[in-house]
Amino acid sequence: MKLLLTIHRARLGPTEFKVIRPARPPARAALSEGNRYLHAQVDQEGAQLIAGLWSLAATSPRSLVHVPLRRTDPETGEPGLDLVLLHHSLQFAPSRWKELRARLGPGLRQTARLPGPAPRDLSADPWPQRHHKENRDRFHQHLRAGTLFLTGSARVFADTAWLFADVAHRAPGYVLAHPDHQHYCTRMSHGDNSVAAGSGLHVVYRDRWPES
Repeated sequence: MKLLLTIHRARLGPTEFKVIRPARPPARAALSEGNRYLHAQVDQEGAQLIAGLWSLAATSPRSLVHVPLRRTDPETGEPGLDLVLLHHSLQFAPSRWKELRARLGPGLRQTARLPGPAPRDLSADPWPQRHHKENRDRFHQHLRAGTLFLTGSARVFADTAWLFADVAHRAPGYVLAHPDHQHYCTRMSHGDNSVAAGSGLHVVYRDRWPES
């Protein structure tokens, strides 16, 4: 998988932070709050891009991966959220994001090549190890400045990148084959022990979008 990125660096006090963004943010993708879940809506291209950025977060523990997604939810009209993926070892305080974001310049373009997320075996439990009480590879969520922060380990990012990859690979064909039931989604939640604090994440394929 090849990703075209922009690399940004900015200082907060004595610490320099590296922020990675897609050079072209997904045109048809939205993230918003819900009652039990955070809702991500994506077309195939958006799902592929976010899956790649999710995998990048697993291999870039010293960087914040920023995915600009803030747009009005096409179904509910609710205001949208941006997304930041970061490793817990950074110990970055989400309350400082607005200040850091304001200091980011245009960045330098760079191409990254990553292996795609491993395909999911639909007949198997994707996270068998997560049902153990001692599992600590779980996400913590924070909402600040119109942005959802997902903080976790390299392991949990690598294990969950299939959420978007699955939608990109399977959803378009499913929708064509099931015209009477076109809903295709994946999710993670407290039930699968991938979320320690915050809501679950519900990823929905959407092939029709209102004109911008």
